[in-house]
Amino acid sequence: MLGEKLNNLPSSPGVYLMKDGDGEIIYIGKAVNLKSRVRSYFSSGHVSPRIESMVGKIRDFEYILTDSEIEALILESNMIKRHKPKYNVRLTDDKHYPFLKVTVQEDYPRLEIVRSVKKDGARYFGPYTNASAVHETLKLLKKLFPVRSCKQSVLSKRDKPCLNAHINRCAAPCCGLITKEDYRKIIEEAILFLQGKQGFLMKKLQAEMEVAAEKLDFEKAAQIRDQLLAVEKVVAKQKIISERMQDLDVINYAREEDKTCVGIFFIRSGRVLGRDRFIMNGAGGASGGEVLTAFLKQYYSQVDYVPPEILVPEAIEDEETLQKWLAEKRGFAVHLKIPHRGDKRGLLELVGTNAQELLRLEVSARREKEERSKRALQEIAQALKMDKEPYRLECYDISHIQGAETVASMVVFEGGKPVPALYRRFKIKTVEGPDDFASMAEVIGRRLDRAAAGDEKFLPLPDLMVIDGGKGQLSAARAVMRAKGQADIFTVGLAKENEWLFVEGRPEPIVLQRDSRGLQLLQHIRDEAHRYAVTYHRLLRGRRNLASVLDEIPGVGPNRKKALLAQFGLSLQKISGASWEELAETKGIDKKTAQQVWEYFHPR
Repeated sequence: MLGEKLNNLPSSPGVYLMKDGDGEIIYIGKAVNLKSRVRSYFSSGHVSPRIESMVGKIRDFEYILTDSEIEALILESNMIKRHKPKYNVRLTDDKHYPFLKVTVQEDYPRLEIVRSVKKDGARYFGPYTNASAVHETLKLLKKLFPVRSCKQSVLSKRDKPCLNAHINRCAAPCCGLITKEDYRKIIEEAILFLQGKQGFLMKKLQAEMEVAAEKLDFEKAAQIRDQLLAVEKVVAKQKIISERMQDLDVINYAREEDKTCVGIFFIRSGRVLGRDRFIMNGAGGASGGEVLTAFLKQYYSQVDYVPPEILVPEAIEDEETLQKWLAEKRGFAVHLKIPHRGDKRGLLELVGTNAQELLRLEVSARREKEERSKRALQEIAQALKMDKEPYRLECYDISHIQGAETVASMVVFEGGKPVPALYRRFKIKTVEGPDDFASMAEVIGRRLDRAAAGDEKFLPLPDLMVIDGGKGQLSAARAVMRAKGQADIFTVGLAKENEWLFVEGRPEPIVLQRDSRGLQLLQHIRDEAHRYAVTYHRLLRGRRNLASVLDEIPGVGPNRKKALLAQFGLSLQKISGASWEELAETKGIDKKTAQQVWEYFHPR
């Protein structure tokens, strides 16, 4: 079957998805000629051990045709980010990194910190790996530029200015104290600052100050002067690399053990504006060129600004295609360069040194964490008189409110670390009312039945099972385990009141010291199970209550309620967190109703 599919491949550009025997995507790539590229994996030519391992697991593949290699590059980057294939070199998941968002699609734009990029017409700057840095940047921007802080996407008129307006932190467009055109100028200046074009911004402010002075508008001239001085202070703190350098990004990397760290310095108008670093996953066995190529594709697919020049330490794959894509994104030519001497080479080496130091700290922290986990598992094994330290730990918790919407959670730790992909949740089916013992018995029974049926989601069985609760919950769990023939699984109950450990057959509890690594690990897994159970319980309760919440909003009848649920799902959080534009785009919701829904969740 695989051979037949290889013979029928088209000689067109596109993206290919390699799959293993379970149908899971293990590698995603792009090609200008799919037939030539995909068939090359199965030839007898030399390949790296990493690719050889991947090819040995391929049982099927799919492909998607594109109109050009650049389209294939963009699609490949997006699909790698979504599927996270095992054998692709990829950035660590950046969905939690903050961005600075400028809502330029609004009449009176705002600045805000967000955690994801949407195609909503706004401009995004980031991502920032340092959350405190982005908060400091926003704080500075609000000092320099009097942009409104209110959350309404559609500005409501006010009779009196707010406190921010009184302290010159807002231009008060809601009170008509500034025209739309003048407010837009402020936003344009803030964007120049975020792009690192402070020199251009300072010249612009200087010219505006002189114009205001010529018109004898000394109050406005004084305001611009203060703003200009504040920008000059910021620029003075930035390290000058070279007056001859303009805008460029400098990228280098370092490797140690199975970790790879890519560092990047941002040079704007010859000054170091900032730096960032990213840990790359799946880079073991990959060449430096592969690592850099993967980084460039994935990083520049999610940032707003691309400089005209990007420095890298060595040749990369797909250089011509990447330059074309970056040029399209920028709107002007972009050059990837390898400097061999001079200031730029020195700067490249400095980025490499920083990446090496950051990686050293990362590896050191990981080793220390692994050592702490090992000591914790050894303490647990010693306290419970186990033959060896446990590797896979599972913990179970029950959550409900007076017996309503009773749920259970199962969380899994391996080697002392949480493995969220293995977490499971259960809705209790056979128990009525608030009976934690019977609920625990049900969930343990269902977990063991799934394992006995060969369900891989519940295999292997744990080395240690942790029950959230005291003797009662432990006894209920152990009774089911004996009935299912799994009494040999080590099981311990952890009572929260005194943090005592209970083991079947031992009349007295096991008491570990409060600073014990073993106890801290057991508390961690217990707290994680509790969090996961409560989150699921809130989800079910939220679904039940969502309809009644929507009934309270003026203008939302049965049809509009259905429209909102169809658009945002059974999620109160998604509806309450939606912007006015997202609500207005919902089929069946007019602008007035969208405003009413938004104002209900964002009262002034």
